[in-house]
Amino acid sequence: MSCDDDADRVQPLTRRTFVGLAAAGLVGLAARRSDNAGSGGLEPGQTVTSDIRTNIDEILRIPRVATSMPGKYPGVVVRVRTGTTASGGRIDARMARRAVDQGLMKLTGKRTAREAWLEFVSPSDRIGIKVNPILRLPTSHELTQAVIAALVDAGVARTQIAVWDRRLFQLHEAGFTPERFPGIEMLGTEVEGPNGKFYNDKGELWSLANIDRDAPSYFADIEGVHTPSGLAYHVNGGKQSYFSKLVTRRFTKIINLPILKSVQPVGVTFCMKNLAYGALSNTSRLHQVGVNAIPEACAFPCLRDKAVLHIGDALRASYYSGVGADPRYTWDANLLFIGSDAVSVDLIAQEFLTATRISRGVQTERDPRHRVYLDMAAKLGLGVADRAKIDLREFEMT
Repeated sequence: MSCDDDADRVQPLTRRTFVGLAAAGLVGLAARRSDNAGSGGLEPGQTVTSDIRTNIDEILRIPRVATSMPGKYPGVVVRVRTGTTASGGRIDARMARRAVDQGLMKLTGKRTAREAWLEFVSPSDRIGIKVNPILRLPTSHELTQAVIAALVDAGVARTQIAVWDRRLFQLHEAGFTPERFPGIEMLGTEVEGPNGKFYNDKGELWSLANIDRDAPSYFADIEGVHTPSGLAYHVNGGKQSYFSKLVTRRFTKIINLPILKSVQPVGVTFCMKNLAYGALSNTSRLHQVGVNAIPEACAFPCLRDKAVLHIGDALRASYYSGVGADPRYTWDANLLFIGSDAVSVDLIAQEFLTATRISRGVQTERDPRHRVYLDMAAKLGLGVADRAKIDLREFEMT
């Protein structure tokens, strides 16, 4: 969940209030059922595009590397039909592991899962697994465990693997705990300190130590202004959004595990949104920058060069109601979307979710707005957004 609204300007936003709003699906939502796209409405302040100036041209001059998006398999997407891996809201961990292994082999053409994983990581890598910890519909623990087990089988030590998101307390609330994932660090950028508060005794945010002011930052010519309580969830105001030190310094590779949900005006919140808003500070203002902010953030080297694999979690998914994942619109979709090309994976997932919404009567036709951020991403060199050029490899898990 982006949680990037301005509700904290109206009243102080305590941790208890924030968690309560998240559980109720009210943070970051403006549900408008009348919207033709049927995605649950725009997030507060969200626009499709804007003319707000950013520093993306400067960032694009930074040389690319061998691992840069779209990675080793541009334009290739594997859609795994996982049978009854998810059933009645419960997920079979053994089946989840088999789905990951078979999907990676289908993507790479390798004969074993270990060989397939070594196409993306090495035993010396420090790997960050990016999850989405929505309370109602988080990245599944079983899928996360399957990825960790596969990495270990590929020779990566558990001490070199971490699960991360923006807010550490949200990870814990969603069940990503050391007890459930022994030997795996749980990391966040926005954190409480040893005193159990977001601020130290000097009134300074503990989280300020976790944003990288020395690495390239995302400039957008619009001020981010928050109340003191709101800064606990955005770290800084102003015209700069800083990347977490987790992505600039800690991790050498990122494995992205987004959860499939519906949101306007992009149609889906999936690979690119999970990365962009998960790694940045001062994000509330970015809704006014437009959907540009999603691919532009992903074009920064700390994401572009490190996010080598995307395993989209649609074992359970939400086709309507926005990022809050209203249970009425959540179902056992039993799918994984896998690729190194985040743009292509997002496009195929969006295509599937659009068809689902139309079939279920909450949308009547395709929405042209959903192409905008994908086309922007393609122009930035992040991946393939031409459906005719995408190699969709679909199979039923055996």
